[in-house]
Amino acid sequence: MSVKSAVSSNPLNLSLLAAAVTLLYGCAAPAAKEGDAAKAAAPGASAPTAANSFTPMAKGAVPPAGAASGAAPGAPRPPADPTAPKPFADVIKDAKVQQGLFPIWRKDEKVWIEIPKAQLNKPFLFSVNIANSVGERGLYASQMGTDHMAEFRKIGNQLQLMALNTKFRAVADQGSKRAIDQAFSPSLLGAGPVASAEHPERKSVLVDAAFLLSDIPGYSTRLEMAYRLPYGLDRSNSFIETARADERLSTLTARVHFATPRIPAPPLVPTPSPVPTPTPPQATPDPRSLFVSYVYNFAQLPETPMAVRKVDPRLGHFAESFTDLGGDLKANPRVHYVQRWRLEKKDPAAELSEPVTPITYWMDKNIPVRYRASVEAGILEWNKAFEKIGFKNAVVARQQADDADWDNMDAGHASIRWFVGADVGFAIGPSHTDPRTGEILDADIGMSDVFARGSRRFLVEDVGMSSEQRLAQMTAGWRDGQGAAVCSYAKEAAAEMDFALDVLEARGDIAPDGPEAEAFVQAVIKDTIMHEVGHTLGLKHNFKASTTITQKQLQDRAFTDAKGISGSVMDYNAYNLALKGEAQGNYNSTTLGPYDYWAIEYAYKPLEPAAEAAELGKIAARSTEPALAYGDDADAGGFGPYDGMDPLANRFDLGDDPLAYFKKRLKLSQELWERVQDRKPLATDDPLRQRRALMGGFNQLFRAAELVGKYVGGMHALRDLPGSTGRASYRPVEPVKQREALQFLATGLFSVDSFRFRPEFLSGLTVDYNEWDRGGPLDVPAAVARIQIVAMDRLLSPNTARRLLDLPGYVAPGERKGMISLSEVYATVQGTVWSELKSGTEIDRIRRNLQREHLKRLQAVLTRAPASLPPDALSLARLHAVELQGQLRAAVAKGGLSVESRAHLADSLGQLTEALRATMQRS
Repeated sequence: MSVKSAVSSNPLNLSLLAAAVTLLYGCAAPAAKEGDAAKAAAPGASAPTAANSFTPMAKGAVPPAGAASGAAPGAPRPPADPTAPKPFADVIKDAKVQQGLFPIWRKDEKVWIEIPKAQLNKPFLFSVNIANSVGERGLYASQMGTDHMAEFRKIGNQLQLMALNTKFRAVADQGSKRAIDQAFSPSLLGAGPVASAEHPERKSVLVDAAFLLSDIPGYSTRLEMAYRLPYGLDRSNSFIETARADERLSTLTARVHFATPRIPAPPLVPTPSPVPTPTPPQATPDPRSLFVSYVYNFAQLPETPMAVRKVDPRLGHFAESFTDLGGDLKANPRVHYVQRWRLEKKDPAAELSEPVTPITYWMDKNIPVRYRASVEAGILEWNKAFEKIGFKNAVVARQQADDADWDNMDAGHASIRWFVGADVGFAIGPSHTDPRTGEILDADIGMSDVFARGSRRFLVEDVGMSSEQRLAQMTAGWRDGQGAAVCSYAKEAAAEMDFALDVLEARGDIAPDGPEAEAFVQAVIKDTIMHEVGHTLGLKHNFKASTTITQKQLQDRAFTDAKGISGSVMDYNAYNLALKGEAQGNYNSTTLGPYDYWAIEYAYKPLEPAAEAAELGKIAARSTEPALAYGDDADAGGFGPYDGMDPLANRFDLGDDPLAYFKKRLKLSQELWERVQDRKPLATDDPLRQRRALMGGFNQLFRAAELVGKYVGGMHALRDLPGSTGRASYRPVEPVKQREALQFLATGLFSVDSFRFRPEFLSGLTVDYNEWDRGGPLDVPAAVARIQIVAMDRLLSPNTARRLLDLPGYVAPGERKGMISLSEVYATVQGTVWSELKSGTEIDRIRRNLQREHLKRLQAVLTRAPASLPPDALSLARLHAVELQGQLRAAVAKGGLSVESRAHLADSLGQLTEALRATMQRS
């Protein structure tokens, strides 16, 4: 049959016409009608046509033989391209679709993502959350992961998921933008072959979602950090678990299997290592195999970017930060936009208006029913701050139904997630933002069940590990994108709660498991939720806020009921425990503080664009008000190069005199120890109750040792803009305060008298014999040594030495008299630690441990001093070491002590003499 007769007999048979033209000429005929072409390629259509499988020829390609115009009729058809994608309708035949930003097709175990041509090279927000995990060592469920501004790119028959580089930009200069695009590379997150020919109507192609069965978030590194084992991603046993899509979001959850072929055998003869080797997974049935669920989110960016608001350093907001290279005249090319939700009034003229779109938090169905009211109260407390700037019901809390079949880990729901783990005890408040503007698009607060179970059920004798080290261990390298580790407030607050409850129970003020204890825990949950919601509203920590309340106000119940115990819920606030005989105010924060209102006002107050800069300047200029004192994580120190030099910026202190607070904490620990020793144990007690209370006191003193040392060589820091107030940016801590702190460490924490326990009490501290890994007798000398070591390391650190040497330069010559010197600090530490050399008294074992630790540090300085130690500090250390050598010689010659003390002194003299003779090796 001829082409003409075929068309005349069936004028609508466009498929046959296209096939005939292809057969004769090697190319497809043009489509006659759009509607007919759509019918031919619609999902579920009958057999594919040649038009469906046509792929346009690349520009400049050489046509195959016989395809040129005028080729002889009946020429042989060129062979089909085996690499050409199949027709769209063929690929998705019998598949079910979820329409959305990127439609998702599923047939049995096969899943495809439909990529419209209009969405190619168009940025969207790509994020990965962790829905399920191992349950230990920082590998927990319900954790928000990484996010990128990304786009799909089609390169030939390959689709690439590309993370765009937003670290370097040109805000205005397009010429610079082209240069930046050439200079800084994007990153390839994943890729897969195009799985179908282009849909003729929707102009879209399919990609097999199996490309997501890879380690896009880099979780294998997390596993290696936790276990030091070679876990690899097992793609053959990984699969797409669930999918969801709507017009602004497409979400797929991948269940990814990690495995290692074998667990190495332990050494035949265990040898101690300076770096302990972690055990294999303990929370999985078989340590060789584990599953992790990745929630992949493809979210549409706002069509109209939100107006940006620049960060002011006088108060603390998380920032979208980048380097603006669009021009050469900027002294500082760094730009910082406030991270905040888009909040607009329904009625801009009204003094108080509901927002167009409220900030809605979905409460996870896993939250225990008994705690839901406290969680909701913590969320809604922030409405007080928004009402001050004209918004009614700006923040909304909604409860996920217990029978809901959707996961609030997707990017469409800000949520409060409740999760569990074998060793977990923290909360975290991260968010994902539009990198163009800083607009917060999603937030998932993770709340562990540390309060539901009570961390007092865990005996954790890690008092030698700082809160920041514990945090680093817990988070295993996951960051919030701004260099600061995630928030550990819940875990630390739970430890504080345990100490407070132990003290109050020992006094008889609260009955264990009674209504007062329940109310106490509910208040702690509200406090913690307020803190974490604050993070998801864009607020950073404020570790100076607690110093804005006086010690007298803390004892005033009426004041603390109305104003709280701190200037901000964004501090790590300790529990307000009065000494015996003192008036007792509120135990913890129950409401927002002045700083919280101020920070919300700066970020969210509606302002006319023309007046915004001036108005924001007025708001930020209030930083000189005492109630608005501010200091962030770097100010508090405890990580990286930041050791924290301002003693007013601390985690877990309370009141306007932190040193007085730490002295009070020592008294509270000693009161707890005395009461625990007086209490007669009962057979029905938890066997670890007394042991846990004892360690709770040590944990309090460990934190005090960390922070009191900040006074010595400390400097107060202010965040005023240059020339704005006339106040000094840096001011040395008053000499009297430095000496007071030094003496507290010398006579309090370095004294063995602070740690006296009755033998009958220590001998009665049992273990849990139901557990295999139960430990043995409590090592009190080791617990004391850990407290003393952290204080000594602070006093003898290179940073402290450098600041003590530099402090005179910050004071006028006429005011330098009476300043504390580095030599005075070295002499005080050495004289306190080795005081028995002058008194001639017996040296207790705890004191011998302390002296050995001091000698270790002295030896290290004399033989391999760190490069960061100033030369003057090295000279002074040698001078005091020679003095100590003479004192040791005299003590050894004198005799009259126990054999243990004489052996200790002789050994110490030998080690110090060798160190003084050794050749210096500067590291």
